[in-house]
Amino acid sequence: MKDGKPLYVAFAMLAGLIFGSGATHVLAASSPAASLKNFSQVAGIIQEKCMACHTLNYELPFYAAIPGIRQIIEKDYNDGIRAINLDEEFGKSASGKPVSEPTLAKMEWVTANETMPPQKFTAVHWGSRVSAQERSAVLDWVKSSRAAHYATGTAAPDKADEPVQPLPDALPTDAKKVALGQKLFQDKRLSGDNAVACATCHPLDKAGMDGLRFAEGIGKQVGGVNAPTVFNAVFNVRQFWDGRAADLREQAGGPPFNPIEMGSKDWEEIIGKLSGDEALTAEFKAVYPEGYTGANIEDAVAEYEKTLITPDNRFDQWLKGKNNAISQTEAAGYERFKAYRCASCHVGKSLGGRSFEYMDLKKDYFADRASSLDSDAGLGGFTKKESELHKFKVPNLRNIELTAPYLHDGTHTTLDKTVETMGIYLAGMEIPQQHRELIVAFLRTLTGTYQGRQFEGRVTPQ
Repeated sequence: MKDGKPLYVAFAMLAGLIFGSGATHVLAASSPAASLKNFSQVAGIIQEKCMACHTLNYELPFYAAIPGIRQIIEKDYNDGIRAINLDEEFGKSASGKPVSEPTLAKMEWVTANETMPPQKFTAVHWGSRVSAQERSAVLDWVKSSRAAHYATGTAAPDKADEPVQPLPDALPTDAKKVALGQKLFQDKRLSGDNAVACATCHPLDKAGMDGLRFAEGIGKQVGGVNAPTVFNAVFNVRQFWDGRAADLREQAGGPPFNPIEMGSKDWEEIIGKLSGDEALTAEFKAVYPEGYTGANIEDAVAEYEKTLITPDNRFDQWLKGKNNAISQTEAAGYERFKAYRCASCHVGKSLGGRSFEYMDLKKDYFADRASSLDSDAGLGGFTKKESELHKFKVPNLRNIELTAPYLHDGTHTTLDKTVETMGIYLAGMEIPQQHRELIVAFLRTLTGTYQGRQFEGRVTPQ
């Protein structure tokens, strides 16, 4: 590390997260002095045992001068920063923000499974080994951070520290905006040819997605990325596979002007058509006195989409304490789901949507697929950063048995194949068939309810 600055920033940021605004409950079970002592221990562990390989500001060790060693070390550093970039979490850009759910889950997994630091690193750096006491401190810190920032308060006490949480039954919304947004979501006049609505590619009776590999837009044009479900999208950290929209409101303003999707020229064109509808215009002005604007249309649609959540699936019921809500086989599948690192990324209330991860983290998925798509750039296509190429928003797994085909490229039509692929390319582990069957059984418990009724759609085969 250059001048030790990343370490200093990491320590300062962690102190702010634990003792700063809104974080007074992180270590509430301890006295302030005991909390500070515990935090100091964890910060030191992260500085000494983690930041060396998970920061962009590293310095090569002295033995990198040995012929052939430098390339090996640089590859290890590159792999480390792709797996988890602690600069993003503990650096200056993270000021005032809690450590993310995926980062907590990743740190929890490698700590509990004693995989980090790797043996080849500790063999050379004897002082880098993590003791049992240090591991316990890190796991306690993860637990307290999760409780402070992400717990919904609805899980049973013995399940409150799971990396996933039950969905809330509803979110606060403005009922009048929701009613208006629902009409606009279904209104084909938002498209250039009056033939395509938001609901065309996101039909609610098909789990919020059209079941096609690539959606069909205006003039029957076909896009180059699989249309994700609109259900539970409110819990995403950003919207779209490549994260180009910051939130639901910004996302609502994208498809109407995409020449392949809805193909409108501008808001003036859309507003001109909507203005001819006296009833809709009167309703719109009752909600937005200033009348039609692009921002108001986006706001109404986004408010409606906040209601598209599917709580109370059988796994939620299990998390809330109803132990017989899932079978022993399904419970074993959840344990396999965690064991194969799936819960390192598929975390939180929607089991995903909280981070962007490399599709080729452990193996080159794109070379093995032997074809290319414009959408393969992922986050890097939006940010134009080479370091973020092939990085995609992690999809949420709720109602996953109803939302095939899978992945950004829509190449997988079964849950079994998708689980196998994730094991190989993301987790770096071959998942045997009997374990895949258990994981799939668990995934099928994630189908919830919508407006008080069991969620419906086309069930994906094995």
